[in-house]
Amino acid sequence: MKICLIAEGCYPYVVGGVSSWLHRLIQSFPSQEFVILTIVANRSWSGKYVYDLPENVTEVHELYLEDYDWSPKGGRAKSLGKKEYRALRSLLLNQKVDWESLFDLFQKKTLSVDKLLMSVDFLNAVTDCYNLRYSQIVFSDFLWMLRSIYLPLFHTLKMQIPKADLYHCTATGYAGVLGSMAKHIYGGRLLISEHGIYTREREEELIKAKWVQGIYKDIWIEQFRKMSNLAYDRADLVTSLYEHARELEIELGCPYEKTMLTPNGILVENFQNLPEKSEEEEEKVYIGAVLRVAPIKDIKTMIHAFSFARETEHSLKLWIMGPWDEEQEYAKECFDLVEAEGIPDIEFTGRVDVREYLGKMDVTILTSISEGQPLTILESFAAHKPVIATDVGNCRGLIMGESDDLGAAGIVTHIMNVEEIARAMVSMARNKEMRLQMGETGYQRVLNKYQYAFMIDAYRGIYSDFARNMGLEWEEGVSDGGDRSKT
Repeated sequence: MKICLIAEGCYPYVVGGVSSWLHRLIQSFPSQEFVILTIVANRSWSGKYVYDLPENVTEVHELYLEDYDWSPKGGRAKSLGKKEYRALRSLLLNQKVDWESLFDLFQKKTLSVDKLLMSVDFLNAVTDCYNLRYSQIVFSDFLWMLRSIYLPLFHTLKMQIPKADLYHCTATGYAGVLGSMAKHIYGGRLLISEHGIYTREREEELIKAKWVQGIYKDIWIEQFRKMSNLAYDRADLVTSLYEHARELEIELGCPYEKTMLTPNGILVENFQNLPEKSEEEEEKVYIGAVLRVAPIKDIKTMIHAFSFARETEHSLKLWIMGPWDEEQEYAKECFDLVEAEGIPDIEFTGRVDVREYLGKMDVTILTSISEGQPLTILESFAAHKPVIATDVGNCRGLIMGESDDLGAAGIVTHIMNVEEIARAMVSMARNKEMRLQMGETGYQRVLNKYQYAFMIDAYRGIYSDFARNMGLEWEEGVSDGGDRSKT
């Protein structure tokens, strides 16, 4: 079976999280052929892989959402036919969108995205939308905002998609549009594995964003919901990592009968017998943050909280373990903050083998403003370490438990709450017995529910069911998926 994995903003350019999950998934099914269709911002990302692609990856295709149009310049856009114009209008008005006609328009015609956005047809459709719904705002602003909204979508619709049997998307959004269009063109199957709820994540970003104001926030949010509705409608199966995520998918329009839970899993044995503290290091309480240094991880709040905590507990030391080259400007702001405030005992390690450090940690921490079901929390549990984490995604479920009575495996805090996070750090520092008990609780929780074998068994069943239903041969070869030792 030929499987096309469609990802946005992650594999194979970014380490950790969804990227690690995808890499292990490919390695776990060495008998299957995988094609990667990856969505990135622009051509500056091209070919800059941070993973050695497994041998069963035969092709990599890149879509650049901010790309300029390579179509021949000069002249005016060709007028759309009546059916094509109605389809364009239905998209802008979000009224029973005729996606099939849009797919055919962009895939079967030589079409310049730039020329279409500047065409009379687009202007007329925008004018209709404006008169019906948005006449209270300035038309010129509205026109240019819609051009910016539809530029990445039109590039997506113009993408030449590789032929495959199964299209497996890691999100809705632009990935879901590609998967839906591929199903229309080639008649394959569509599987969506959501690690976070894409629409809700974009909503949260837009609500906080300063670059877009007022009603334009609502228009952008509607755009992402429109794309998610398409993906949910065309998908054959939609998996989520935890129950609340599935509930959100259903709330957003995904039919219940299409949904399925597939929790993350890790190789617990990779985190046993790790190097421990030396006798000299026992005087310190080590807090470890395993993450990318990026705004979504909210490192600045972590730094401020640590500064306050250390005023009370001088034994604390913070290790921030993970790459900083992906968001260099933000990383510099974090380095400058530590230096400007004169905060001692914070070390940025960069990309490292986590297993060389994790055994020495007394507790790990995650202060993200958005998460799915973090592998770093599961890895901490596998190493018998408790976790401090913000109440986002499935962090509360992992720490407090969802279907067991094991108890707490750490402390849950509110996002961006410096004082609360600082108190959690101090509490962990002062209660060694509590730390040890929470670490054992987390370990048992991973053994019971989040082992790698459980996850890969679920996907073996999903993939083989698709193959059988399509009349394709399924080769059973499965590996352990390698390891995820570096971040």
